[in-house]
Amino acid sequence: MGIREIEMFRAVMTAGTTSKAATMLGVSQPAVSQAIRKLEASAGLQLFVRSRSRLVPTQEAVALMADVDRFFMGFEAIEHRLKSLRDLGIGRLNIAVHPALGVSVLPRVMADLDLAKRGMQVSLRVLSSKEVHQQVSSGQCDFGLMADEMPVAGLEHSAFLDSNGVIVMHASHPLAKQPLITPSDLSDVDFLALNPEDSSRHRLEAALREEGVELKIRVETPYSHTLCELALLGVGVGFVNPVAARDFLDRGLVVKRFSVDVRFASLLVFRPGKPLPESARHFIGALRIRLEKDLKQLRAKLA
Repeated sequence: MGIREIEMFRAVMTAGTTSKAATMLGVSQPAVSQAIRKLEASAGLQLFVRSRSRLVPTQEAVALMADVDRFFMGFEAIEHRLKSLRDLGIGRLNIAVHPALGVSVLPRVMADLDLAKRGMQVSLRVLSSKEVHQQVSSGQCDFGLMADEMPVAGLEHSAFLDSNGVIVMHASHPLAKQPLITPSDLSDVDFLALNPEDSSRHRLEAALREEGVELKIRVETPYSHTLCELALLGVGVGFVNPVAARDFLDRGLVVKRFSVDVRFASLLVFRPGKPLPESARHFIGALRIRLEKDLKQLRAKLA
């Protein structure tokens, strides 16, 4: 008795005739009839009563069909599982991300993917770039996103975000009426700055020095989202990651282009020699799509 005979038995029970079963399976009618006879001989049971051109199931056939259905339900579950493994991978996806992306972009990606529907489980760790590097290097995370101030020695990496920073302020601030902010505009305002070790702050201060402008820093903080919140409350004017600014557009934060090209950059990092699971590659693809959508929304607002 083989699986093929069991499959043909199920087809006959489902379709009602050997001809319909043959059509269902894409085989000849004699092949189905032969398989049924072989199954009966192997089992030592009569499974069908031949009545003219029809096969009438016996009580034994009906009882067997219940077990056969359970078998094929399990088989179909295995096929579904294999498809899921092929398409999305399996298991818990561990991601470490620096706050500029982890606070809002990553949650939006998870909503885009509909994790429950896909059966995906994610551990999202919002950490400093230094901690992201450590988590990925030690193999605790499948991949990470970190600012470019961290060295990438020992890690595989690729560019993820590389975009101009933007100037943010309260709607009542005098600079809010200007279409474009220049270095000289920042010379005498209460400035909201990222921490001194931040690479984008280094680039900003280098650009301002060339213009002879020195910032009057009122607040320092490591997070662009915090700077946006402070600007929204009227504490000062900030230079922030454009991804963070996008999250405050609906709250009334005024966002302006800066005349000098000062970039914010984030890197995608993962451990060398450790292939990314299919679920991680799929997630990264969705990440890139979401990032482009978010930046497009911000560019439309600035235009």
